[in-house]
Amino acid sequence: MKLHAISRALTCTFIGAMAPTVLFAETGMNPNISAVINVGYTDRSDFHGIGNLPIDGDHSAGPDDGFWLDHTELALSAAFDEMFYGKVTTVLEEHDGSTEVELEEAFVQTMAMPYGLSVRGGRFMSNLGYLNSKHTHTDNYVDRPLVYRAFVGSHYYDDGVRLNWIAPTETYIELGAEAFKGGQFPAAASSNIGATNVYAKFGDDFDESNSWQAGISWLRTDNDFGECSTHDHGDDHDDHDDHDDHDDHDDHDDHGFEFGACDFDGNKDFYVADFVWKWAPNGNYKYQSLTWQSEYFYVKEDGWYGEEHEGAFERELRQDDHNTGWYSSVVYRWSPNWSAGIRYSELKPSDTYSDGFKPKATDLMVDWNYSHFATVRLQYTRDESMEDMDDDIFSIQFVGSMGAHGAHLF
Repeated sequence: MKLHAISRALTCTFIGAMAPTVLFAETGMNPNISAVINVGYTDRSDFHGIGNLPIDGDHSAGPDDGFWLDHTELALSAAFDEMFYGKVTTVLEEHDGSTEVELEEAFVQTMAMPYGLSVRGGRFMSNLGYLNSKHTHTDNYVDRPLVYRAFVGSHYYDDGVRLNWIAPTETYIELGAEAFKGGQFPAAASSNIGATNVYAKFGDDFDESNSWQAGISWLRTDNDFGECSTHDHGDDHDDHDDHDDHDDHDDHDDHGFEFGACDFDGNKDFYVADFVWKWAPNGNYKYQSLTWQSEYFYVKEDGWYGEEHEGAFERELRQDDHNTGWYSSVVYRWSPNWSAGIRYSELKPSDTYSDGFKPKATDLMVDWNYSHFATVRLQYTRDESMEDMDDDIFSIQFVGSMGAHGAHLF
């Protein structure tokens, strides 16, 4: 069976590859229960931000210093009947000594629509880019690349609806559109629909050993003052200097205004391109494989930065500019138990945030898998995300899966 055909089935999720009647008979009265344990230890300096970008606090920070519990999941999934499938995923995370419980997924999806169509509604992860729709415990590294942590707080999920179509063609073609409430970073909307995303994915086989997938997506978010919520436990802007109103951000070369994740009022457009190439001798990934993946983000902001005074939003700085970022990763598996990888991430903030400084990070990792369900990973990160504050970060991580799990996406 060709790799792109397998990818097509997996992208529909594992439920789309089964007959609905069989799935309902097996899970309707016996739902799948699964858990993922993600624990580790990290030696690092205190997190001070990513450049001068307005980020979503804890979710952009990466692993905490010392022992940590991060993104541990408990999931429940089953078919309601022959037409609908549902899944609920809760996530436990620890920040500053307190444990948080978040509802990351709670959605229903159709299983028997014609012509390759499917609809998903509820809370789910957006199909923005390549990594965003995947659970972080499936990553090849301890944390998400710098571009994801800076622009979308590691991953964007929200309440909404998705329409997806997979073409009945030899080449894998997937098209889709999403509409969200806009209640999660990087969106902060007061309207019923505060974020929209459209995407396209394509893939095929070069030969029996090589396959590829490429994608493009466009996410637009509304950001209305007074609607933002952030996971940052600290204040976004503890203290500000007095400012006069300006129409041009060139007057702020000294960056006296400190930008917070909740200080923007306007629209943001995220244009993302991704490409993945996978090699495995004769398509057998168990014993040897090589994966190269890269993504590029172009983020355009159109609005104002400001702060609250006596219950009103006071505009401080006009922002009509863009930020860019990218990462590239190579992971090589030389046996069923061992693999290693290298990843490089870099951002280019606009002059509003930075006078030419480009945050960047380089990651080196090696992991050992006793089985498909347990991974021990060592990672070294050279973090240069803050000017004049370089950091050498060392992490050890254990990721273990229990219970029933659907097949991983391409």
